[in-house]
Amino acid sequence: MRTITLRGHFDGKQIRLDEAFELKPDTKLIITVLPKEPPDEERSAWMRLSSKQLEQAYGENEPEYSMNQIKEPNPDYDTGR
Repeated sequence: MRTITLRGHFDGKQIRLDEAFELKPDTKLIITVLPKEPPDEERSAWMRLSSKQLEQAYGENEPEYSMNQIKEPNPDYDTGR
């Protein structure tokens, strides 16, 4: 089985998946508990800086690249065709 990330929550008694996904008995899982509180001020500052740098890197006049300019296409990318 391939590795997949699924969203879920703890309802007070059991861990519940937020989307349907078939799990076979004895499937190995890794559970990551996410904090409920908002990120601290330092993390928020880093996120603001990152966002600002991305805005500078990709301007409003960013060229649109055609598929024939791609040297090695990703076979898993859905082009919407």
